[in-house]
Amino acid sequence: MDLLAFSSVKELREKIQKKELSPNEVVAYSLKRIEAHNKKLNAVIEAFDSSSMDIPVDNSTLPLAGVPGLAKDVICQKDRITSCSSKILANFVPPYDATTVKRLKDAGASFVGRTNCDEFAMGASNETSAYGPVFNPWDLTRSSGGSGGGSAASVAAGLVPWALGTETGGSVRQPACFCGIVGSKPTYGLLSRYGLIAYGSSLDAVGINTRTVYDNALLMGIMAGVDERDSTSARLKGPFDYVKGLTGKIRPGLRIGVITNAVQAKGIETGVAKALDAALEELKKLGAELVDIALPTMDYGAAVYFMVSRAEVASNLSRFDGVRYGHRTADAVDLRDMYEKTRGEGFGHEAKRRILIGNFVLSAGHADQYYESACTVRRMMRAEMMDAFKKVDLLFAPVSAAPAFKVGELGDPLQMDLQDYFTCPANLANIPAVSVPCGFVDNMPVGFQLMGPDFAEGLIFETLHAYEQATPWHTMHPKGF
Repeated sequence: MDLLAFSSVKELREKIQKKELSPNEVVAYSLKRIEAHNKKLNAVIEAFDSSSMDIPVDNSTLPLAGVPGLAKDVICQKDRITSCSSKILANFVPPYDATTVKRLKDAGASFVGRTNCDEFAMGASNETSAYGPVFNPWDLTRSSGGSGGGSAASVAAGLVPWALGTETGGSVRQPACFCGIVGSKPTYGLLSRYGLIAYGSSLDAVGINTRTVYDNALLMGIMAGVDERDSTSARLKGPFDYVKGLTGKIRPGLRIGVITNAVQAKGIETGVAKALDAALEELKKLGAELVDIALPTMDYGAAVYFMVSRAEVASNLSRFDGVRYGHRTADAVDLRDMYEKTRGEGFGHEAKRRILIGNFVLSAGHADQYYESACTVRRMMRAEMMDAFKKVDLLFAPVSAAPAFKVGELGDPLQMDLQDYFTCPANLANIPAVSVPCGFVDNMPVGFQLMGPDFAEGLIFETLHAYEQATPWHTMHPKGF
């Protein structure tokens, strides 16, 4: 069974369908892996008891055939605590599944737990969680990234072959880059947000961590499609078969725009730059035409994201007041005191900081100066990207300027916010983006991302699958797991 640790969804599904393994055996194996390795990673907040799971005796005919996975602790799972890694929701149990969870369950997936993340998905290091930081399986002194470090670390360490995450400014792609796996952010509206506890409503998207592009494409196709319970869901009914085009070849005539002000950005480490150059050379060998293209507004992305996301989180988190659900202080003399103490006790430092900033940028006399200005630049960013896609099919950019940093190294909140520099533009423009590993620097994984126009997930997966099959990075796994 040890050989199964780094098996893909596709490989496990085939073993189950051939009756070489049963779904119960694979689930039990994942739970044993979590028990054996999670203490050093702190990636999984809760592993479910197998006796509480409803695993069909034979679901081998379903697309996922019982293959186990995890969900980030901001995605609702029916009758399971969903705390957002925050004290204020420490005992919240949703009475329903998120649409993405339900669709995967209907396809035969087995959810075996929930993963650690930054509180309410706010952070880039997984250090703001009420449950403590998540450690990188490649180096246990380093960060797994954030906000979805638990999902990425779980997949990279071979605890499960897939895990759901969420994206607001790069919270799937950056951890995937740091942990050497695949991370996807779909077009806004392709996957339902119903059951996703909101951070920034105009930015949030459910994403996927896997070890292969094929697995990512498979899961994306299963979850995609219109959901009448989500007013922002795209009116697309599918079916969505993103694996059909995975031939290992690049589409003839493909033009990839290399964002020059991204790949040449100040601060990119020499080793990362060399890995990016090598990845571009490989894409060229595979048949892609590379076109240099500048996106000046991308340089303002982090500042725009800072304003928009803080404004939206201040609004979204106002509902957690101790009245309807979640933590309520036991020591209050009146209603105002109850509000103040409940939120003071329940929210961590980073959540409070972002709420305060958000309320400031929305306040009278400042909204025009900060929030409205940021929204104007956001529209300019999307327009600039749409214009770029008239000239090229996809856009190439780094995910991070450096490999994973040490846990506790970035104590300055501004330094942490700048971790979203390369990733947040895709969220602000609401376009799809997928990251894959492309090498190592100081024995730590690094990666790149491809972005595309609305609903170009299929083309992105096809291109990255061809790259993946031509390179060895997806076959490398951390030692000790």
